[in-house]
Amino acid sequence: MQELIRYLVSQHVAVTSTLPVFEAHAPGRPALQQRTLDAMSAESAQSYLSDRARVALDSPMMVLLRKEMDFEIAFVKAGGLLLAGPDPTGNGGVLPGFGDEREIELLVEAGFTPVEAIHIATENGALYLGQQDRIGTLAPGKQADLVLIKGDPSKRIEETENVETVFKAGLGYDSKKLIDSVRGQVGIR
Repeated sequence: MQELIRYLVSQHVAVTSTLPVFEAHAPGRPALQQRTLDAMSAESAQSYLSDRARVALDSPMMVLLRKEMDFEIAFVKAGGLLLAGPDPTGNGGVLPGFGDEREIELLVEAGFTPVEAIHIATENGALYLGQQDRIGTLAPGKQADLVLIKGDPSKRIEETENVETVFKAGLGYDSKKLIDSVRGQVGIR
């Protein structure tokens, strides 16, 4: 694995972390939070819950989740560029937004500090795209896409779940209203 990591870093290959996809099939891991299930259509939520109930206790996914976490830590320590962006694949339980929040939490569980995990989920994507002068961090003249969070996720990463306002292109949107607007819709369209 170390040889692969050295090769990836030497070739400037970025890796995208998709830890929530691994977690969705790992035994003993928490199921989705109710707020995520509420966003799903009844059929999608039932399908997800049925799939989770069928995860065998002897499934190798728990070991694979830990190995992926260890790989990502080693990759970054070796100088690799790690991105965050969980794919909405697998059993349907990785929803946009909710999956991104869970990704950041799992990066911290993997061993990154909360600040490192936030950096991976924000600035690293901008660096990869060559857009760091325009997006990815807060600075005068940059695009004003950000979230206001009640709490301090640099101390308690779970507080990334407490989004109060979402700013897109300088306009603020009430997070609760956004979530309410899709309640029961994910999986239908």
